[in-house]
Amino acid sequence: MAARFHTVEPSRLAFGAWCHASERQCGEGDIRASYSADRIGMGQPIRKPFRFAGKLWICVGTGCSGAEAYLLVHPSLYGGTVRTYHERCRDGDRARADQAGFYDGIIVCHAVRELVMAGPPVMFVAGEEAQLSLF
Repeated sequence: MAARFHTVEPSRLAFGAWCHASERQCGEGDIRASYSADRIGMGQPIRKPFRFAGKLWICVGTGCSGAEAYLLVHPSLYGGTVRTYHERCRDGDRARADQAGFYDGIIVCHAVRELVMAGPPVMFVAGEEAQLSLF
């Protein structure tokens, strides 16, 4: 599967640092802060999604080179089979080899509403963010 890439301002991918005074993470970019793979696997609501190109996204993997994310859509807009994370895990190697990505079709909860993760995954990497919407 060929990975798709979007470049974003480096600050959106910033790790941030723990602030002892406020007892929370400070300076973390919105993309990295949306990381929710741990919550998805536990059946918990996802963290706050980030916006890119007018759409909601959720991060499932981070590293030095960027962040892997899936588009979030309303269940009525998703054209495939919707399932839970645990149902997807039962597919084992077939799920991991899916061209649309492992998390494609997984239903998640955010702000008391259900959304579906739609693949294939996209890599967000640091660079100059597209400014085409300004013209």
